[in-house]
Amino acid sequence: MATRPESEVLAGRPFPLGAHAEAGGVRFAVTSHVADAVEVCLVDDDGTEKRVELTERTFGVWHGLVPGVTPGQRYGFRVHGPYDAGRGLRCNPAKLLVDPYARQIEGGITNLEASLGYVGDPMHGPPSAVDSLGSVPLSVVSSPGGADTGVKPDVPFEEAVIYEMHVKGFTKNHPEIPEKLRGTYLGLAHPAAIEHLTRLGVTTVELLPVQAFQDEPSLLSRGASNYWGYSPLGYCAPHAAYASEPGNEVQEFRTMVAAMHAANIEVLIDVVYNHTCEGGPDGPTICFRGYDAPGYYLHAGGGSTVDITGCGNTLDAGSPQVVRLVTDSLRYWAAEMGVDGFRFDLASTMGRPGGGFFDRDSALLTAITTDPVLCRSKLIAEPWDATGDGYRVGDFGMQWAEWNGRYRDTVRDFWRGHTSVRDLAYRLSGSSDLYADDLRRPWQSINFITAHDGFTLRDLVSYNDKHNEENGEENRDGTNDNRSWNCGAEGETSDPAVLTLRAQQARNLLSTLLLSTGTPMMTAGDEMWRTQGGNNNAYCLDNDVSWVDWTTSDASEALLGFTQRLIDLRSSSPALRQPQFFEGRTTPSGNPDLVWFRPDGQEMAETDWFDEGRRTLGMFIDGSNCLSRTRDGELVSDDSWLMLMHAGAEAISVTLPHERYGPSYEPFLDTTTADGSPANPGSFAPRGKLTVPARSLLLLRIPR
Repeated sequence: MATRPESEVLAGRPFPLGAHAEAGGVRFAVTSHVADAVEVCLVDDDGTEKRVELTERTFGVWHGLVPGVTPGQRYGFRVHGPYDAGRGLRCNPAKLLVDPYARQIEGGITNLEASLGYVGDPMHGPPSAVDSLGSVPLSVVSSPGGADTGVKPDVPFEEAVIYEMHVKGFTKNHPEIPEKLRGTYLGLAHPAAIEHLTRLGVTTVELLPVQAFQDEPSLLSRGASNYWGYSPLGYCAPHAAYASEPGNEVQEFRTMVAAMHAANIEVLIDVVYNHTCEGGPDGPTICFRGYDAPGYYLHAGGGSTVDITGCGNTLDAGSPQVVRLVTDSLRYWAAEMGVDGFRFDLASTMGRPGGGFFDRDSALLTAITTDPVLCRSKLIAEPWDATGDGYRVGDFGMQWAEWNGRYRDTVRDFWRGHTSVRDLAYRLSGSSDLYADDLRRPWQSINFITAHDGFTLRDLVSYNDKHNEENGEENRDGTNDNRSWNCGAEGETSDPAVLTLRAQQARNLLSTLLLSTGTPMMTAGDEMWRTQGGNNNAYCLDNDVSWVDWTTSDASEALLGFTQRLIDLRSSSPALRQPQFFEGRTTPSGNPDLVWFRPDGQEMAETDWFDEGRRTLGMFIDGSNCLSRTRDGELVSDDSWLMLMHAGAEAISVTLPHERYGPSYEPFLDTTTADGSPANPGSFAPRGKLTVPARSLLLLRIPR
C-alpha cells in the first residue's frame, strides 16, 4: 500500500462538498466533526489502494486537492477517530466509506461481515479490524456536465396528472423496447415508452427511488433484493443498476429526462431523506455511520438509534450536516439533472428534529421551501412515518402538496359500501377541511386510490386479504388495512358476473379519482389491468409480480381506453380541476359554484349528511366561473356538470335538479359500459327521472 507524499496534496477548499475535478486534479471534501484524521483512498482497477491524508480541516470539513486524479477514479474515505458505541461514535479506519456526495457509486456489499464495524455485540463489542476494501461500494469521480435535459415543461399543478412508476418495472417486459434497454433509464427514454405515456395523457411521471440504494442486511442474508429502492446509500448518485452501460448512469438519466421533457412530461423523483441503508447499530458501516454517526442519525441513550421510520435508523432533521446534505442533494437533482420535483418518503420525519413533535417550520422543511431553486420545484410530502405521532395529513406548510391518505381510504370505503357520503364530499371537492385554512390550494391534495405499496387497482377489487407468501416473511409483512372487496370471489375467477362487477368497480374508482378536485396520481399498469396476485407489499420481488405486464387482453384494452377517455375529459374540462376551493359563491349563471343533491333532486340538508346509510350523492359543479386560467392568466369557463355516484347494491331512481341549474342534462360518462359511453344517450329534461344502476357513476354535461 503506497502513500503519496504529503507535499503533493494541495489545500483546496471546503465547499462544495464531494469530489470535483479542477486545477489538474480532483478536490475532495467531506464532513466529520469528530474525526482525528481523514484519508481519501484511491482504488485502482486491480484493487490496489493509495491513501492520501487530507490535512486541511475547515468548518468540520476535511479537504484537499490531489493533482493528477481524473474523472473515472474510484475512491473512498477512511476516518480515524473515536470508537465509543455507548455515545454512538463509530469511527473505524478499517472500513472504507462511500462519499456522501458521490455522484457515481459502483458496486455493493459483497461480504456483509467485512462491512460491519464491530465484533460480536454491536453495542458492546470492539471495533472490527477486518478491512472492508473489496467488499463494499466505491465512489467514482464523475465528469461535470453532460446531455442537455431540455426545457422543463412547468405544468401547472391544477393541470397535472401524476403517474407513479418504477424505472425497471415499467419497461422490463416491454416487447417493443430492445432487450438491452429494458429496465433502464434509456428504456424509459425509448419512443415506445414515451408513446404510451403521451397516448394515456399523463403530464408528470413520479419515479420510485433512483438515488443509489443498497440492499438491507436482512435481504442480503436470504438472497433477496430491495426492488423498490427505499434503502438509500448515496443521495447525489443515480442508481447504477438502471444504466444500460456500466458507469453511464449519469448520462443516461439525463437523456431520459430530456426525452420526457421533449414530450412535455415532467419528471418527479421519490426521495428518501428519512433513513439510510445502514440500518440500526447492528448494520454495516459503509457511509454516514463511519464519519460521524451522531451528526447524521438520531440517537437515544446508550448509543442506540431512534427509529421512527421502521428501518433501523432516522436521519436527524435538526442536524446542520443533514440539512446541508438534503438541500445540496435536491439542488443537484433539480438544477443539474433536470428533475422537476420531488415526492418525499415518510416526510413527517423531516419535521421532527430530535424525533419529537412535528413542526411544519422545522429547520429542514424551511430550508427546502426557502431555497431559491427548490421553491420552484413541485414538493410533495408523504405526510406520515412509522409512528402514530407522525401521521400529519393536512399539517404541512403552505408550499407543500401532500399524499392524501384520507382520500384513498374514503373513496375505497365508499365504493365497497362501508361509509356514507359525509367525508366523501370533502374528498371530491379538494379536501378543504385539510388544506383551505393553510393558504393552500385544492391541487395540493394529491389524490390517489393505489400506489406502489398496497394492492394494484385490479387486486383492490379482486382480493379481500393480502397474499404475500412469496416475500418470504410468512405473509406477516404488508398492511391488513386494505379496504378492498373481492366482489364475491377471492383472486382469479372465471365467474362472468364477478368479472363484470370487478371491471365496473375499477371504472368507478378511476372515475372518482380523475373527476375529483385535486391532483390525481395513478399507479403504472393500473390502466392495463395489472395484477400482483394479491401481494400488497412486493418491495423485494424483482420479477414478473412487480413488472408491468404489456400483454393485451380484452379487459386490459378496454380499461386502457376508458382511462384515456377520463384523462382527456379532465384535461378539456377546467371545471373538473379547479385551482380554488369551492365557497358556495354565486357564479354568473346565478347558481352557487357547488351544490350537493339527494336522489330526489333536492339539495342535501344538514341532517342528510349524518345519515350513515346514505350511499348516493349528486355533485353539481357550475362551470361558468370555475376560476381556471390559461397559461397567460386569462379566466376560462366551461360547461356545468352533474356527477351521480351510487354505491348501493340495487339500482336507484334519481330525479334531476331544477331547470335553474341548466336547460338539459346530457349523459357523458357511464361506468356501467366498458368504454364509458352512456348506456342511455340523449338529453334529459330538468326534474326528469333516470335510473342509476347499482354501484355506478354517471357524469352528465349541462351545456352552457
